[in-house]
Amino acid sequence: MSPKETDKNALTILGKPAKPSKKLEAFPNRTPERFYLVTLETDEFTCLCPITGQPDFAAIKVVYVPDKKVVESKSFKLYLWSYRNEGAFHEHVINQILDDLLKVLDPHWCKVTGIFNIRGGIGITVEAEHTKTPQAREQWQGWELSQQNKEEI
Repeated sequence: MSPKETDKNALTILGKPAKPSKKLEAFPNRTPERFYLVTLETDEFTCLCPITGQPDFAAIKVVYVPDKKVVESKSFKLYLWSYRNEGAFHEHVINQILDDLLKVLDPHWCKVTGIFNIRGGIGITVEAEHTKTPQAREQWQGWELSQQNKEEI
């Protein structure tokens, strides 16, 4: 299905040269009456330890049920890239990503997970979640649990 001209009106990053940016962009959700899941994943996230300046590497996973807007993926990629030279504690950065997505999307439900590589013998996983519409969360959390059970078998 081709994008409508109105889908592209607010997008300023797509089709332009890439550089890190804190600007997240979204386009209209054509089916806001339906609860469906969007998953964004990368294993290339980096930020810096705010104390030592050493790089921290992580896999980031965002799952959300959109309401009226859907995040544009290139803007999300550039957004994550913007953390590369920033000092941030793992817990803070995951909550900031969630907060920034909530501001742009106001989704029915959103969960951000960061699985940070082991350093000093300790791996850290941080999960932050927001629920606006409990039915959306319940529908997809049950699905997520069934997927996890399949992976364990």
